[in-house]
Amino acid sequence: MKRLLTTLILAICLFSACNNEKKDSLSTDLVTNPKSATHISGKEAAITFDKMEHDFGTILQGEVVTSSFHFTNTGNAPLLITNVQTSCGCTVGEFPRDPIAPGKDGVIKATYNSKGHHGFQSRSLTVVANTNPNQTVLRLKANVQTPDQY
Repeated sequence: MKRLLTTLILAICLFSACNNEKKDSLSTDLVTNPKSATHISGKEAAITFDKMEHDFGTILQGEVVTSSFHFTNTGNAPLLITNVQTSCGCTVGEFPRDPIAPGKDGVIKATYNSKGHHGFQSRSLTVVANTNPNQTVLRLKANVQTPDQY
């Protein structure tokens, strides 16, 4: 009897949870699917960087170095950067959270920590935005030398 009652309560909870109709909610289609933004409005954001790669040259192991990637929204819709994914925990990407208007500029700051690394290093930052394509890859390079090599 207990088992039947428990099963009945769980079934009621599951069926009532299926009514996920949200009132007054905004669609995220324009952010997650840039083609929908173009299809609906006829406008599209585009991102153009001043450089796609930065070479720090030779650095000493343990150094923390930073570079800035300047960009312009060359499209005709607001640019929304939703994420900057890095290829390694040793790299951090900082990006603007607010929309960038058409014709306006912004900066993505990339910081690389060379602690524990040596030799040639190549790291990537994948910029995810409402552009087509929605991912742009930026690269950082460095030749990390240990103190005895420097």
